[in-house]
Amino acid sequence: MKIIFFGSDDFALVNLEKLLASDHEVVACVTRPDKPKGRGLKVAASPIADCALGRKLPLFQPEKITDASFIASLKEFQPDLFVVVAYGNILPPEILAIPYVCAMNVHASLLPQYRGAAPINWAIVNGDQETGVSIIKMNSQMDAGDIFSQAKQRIAPGDNAATLREKLAQLGAQLLVKTINSLEKNEYTLTAQDRRKVTLAPKLTKELGKIDWTKPASVIHDQVRGLVPWPGAFTTCQGKQIKVLESAVIAAPGKKANPGEIVELRSAGLLVATGEGNILLTRLHPESGKEMSSADFISGYKIKAGQSLGS
Repeated sequence: MKIIFFGSDDFALVNLEKLLASDHEVVACVTRPDKPKGRGLKVAASPIADCALGRKLPLFQPEKITDASFIASLKEFQPDLFVVVAYGNILPPEILAIPYVCAMNVHASLLPQYRGAAPINWAIVNGDQETGVSIIKMNSQMDAGDIFSQAKQRIAPGDNAATLREKLAQLGAQLLVKTINSLEKNEYTLTAQDRRKVTLAPKLTKELGKIDWTKPASVIHDQVRGLVPWPGAFTTCQGKQIKVLESAVIAAPGKKANPGEIVELRSAGLLVATGEGNILLTRLHPESGKEMSSADFISGYKIKAGQSLGS
C-alpha cells in the first residue's frame, strides 16, 4: 500500500521505522514544524523529520493543517492509506477523505479507555495493571473511530511512563504492520467502540505533579511512576521544590507519624509517612540541582528524621 505517515515524536518514529522495513511503501511524511527545544531554545526538527530527510522522503511540516496547498500536495500522491501516530493535530474531514482506503491511527490504550493526549501516563497514575494499543479507522472525533485491532500489555510493578512507552511503541508498530497486511488482503473486521465505557486521558499539567501526602502510599507511588519524565511528582523540602523520580511502597506500618513526615533515614532512601502506609523515596531531583540518589540527598542537604515534606 502507498502510505503517507503523520507523526512527531519518538513513539511515532518506532512505527515509521517498522513501516519502512515492511513491504508497504511510505511515499511521504508529515510532521510538526521545527521548534525551539532545551535550555538554549535551539530550533530542532522532530524525529520524523530527521528520519524522512535521511531516507530522502518527501516531507511536509505545515503551520496550518488546513492549508490549501498542503492538502493539494497530499492528493497528488494518490495514497491508499494515511497512518497517524502521535502527530499532535486533529485531521479535518477534508484530509481524512483523501486516502483511497482510510486514515488509520495507532493509539496507546485499549480504546474506548483513555481517549486523549496522555493515555500511558493516566493508566499508571490510576493504578491499572494492564493497558495496550489500538489501531482504529479515524473519523472526525478524537480517538473515537471503529477498531481494527488491539493488543494488550501488562503494566509491570517496575514500569514507569517512560519504560511503558517503549514497550507500547514496539507493540503498536508490530500490530500496525499486521493490521495493514490484513487490510490489504481484505481480511479484517471493524468493531465500534462502546460509548458507555469511554474514559479520557487529558493533557498533563504541572499541577498534577504536586504530591498530596494525605493520600495512600500506593496512590503517591503511582503518581511518581506515571508522571516520569514530565511534569514529575514533586514536593517541597526546606522551602525548596524537589522532584521524586523513584519510590517504593513499604508495607510495614512503621511508627505513627503525620503525612509528609520523614519517619526514618535509610541507606535506600527517605521513608515518608502518608495518609495510608509509608513510601520510600529512592531517587530525587532537587530544585536547581542534578538528580541524585536519596542517600546523596540526605547527606548533601543534612536531612533529619522528623522533618516534614510539602506545605
